Amino acid sequence: MRFMMLMIPGGYAEAAPDVRPDAKGVEGMMKYNEELKKAGVLLALDGLHPPSSGARVSFKGGKPVVTDGPFAEVKEVLGGYWVIDVRSREEAIEWARRCPAGENDLIEVRRVFEMSDFPEDVQKVAEGFGELKG
Repeated sequence: MRFMMLMIPGGYAEAAPDVRPDAKGVEGMMKYNEELKKAGVLLALDGLHPPSSGARVSFKGGKPVVTDGPFAEVKEVLGGYWVIDVRSREEAIEWARRCPAGENDLIEVRRVFEMSDFPEDVQKVAEGFGELKG
């Protein structure tokens, strides 16, 4: 089963565009990432720049509208993610518990949809899309 572990760092919603983690924080996270890799469960990972350097595209009235960051009234934002392949939800949660996160950080663990999770009619529609079907 694939799971995404979504890092939601405390205070990241208000972070300046040039904010970067310090060397000590990066070292701890790299050791954790190496543990995931050595265990054979890591599929992908990335860190994200703060929302103040991002943009959002909304579709009110069916037309795309671009809003540059920072964004008003944002409480929680993604700072990065891992995609892991483990046997169970409990194992995914155990990996999240091992993360060297800060006191105000949060990791949300969510299962990734597999095509087998969908009914047969949906699977048939997706058949013609090769690798895109997940």
